[in-house]
Amino acid sequence: MLPLFVAINGFLCVGLGAFGAHGLKATVAPEVMHYWHTGVRYHMFHVVALLACAFIASTCEERPRVARWAVLAACLFLLGILFFSGSLYLLVLLPKGWLGLSAAMGGVFFLLGWASLTLCVLRR
Repeated sequence: MLPLFVAINGFLCVGLGAFGAHGLKATVAPEVMHYWHTGVRYHMFHVVALLACAFIASTCEERPRVARWAVLAACLFLLGILFFSGSLYLLVLLPKGWLGLSAAMGGVFFLLGWASLTLCVLRR
């Protein structure tokens, strides 16, 4: 199941990057576009992290505790993408102040995901 999430998020990230570079250029102020680019950048970084989680989980099937840490890290990265990158995308499309809190929550999910992945690697 994790490889499917990697593929979907990779597709979405590239598509959203292209949409930001070409589709939004004429309608959004340049000073706001940095939010979009930051969202895409963190989205792509964490697609790579999801790929690592999928690889670790698939190669550690005989060690279920390690695989569970990898799956937990992947879930936290997905939540981070949703809250952090998603809120930055929405901030550009619908400028609402409360979206900053969602970005902060997403950052916490990213940190927890990296901590889980670290524990996973240490237990390997």
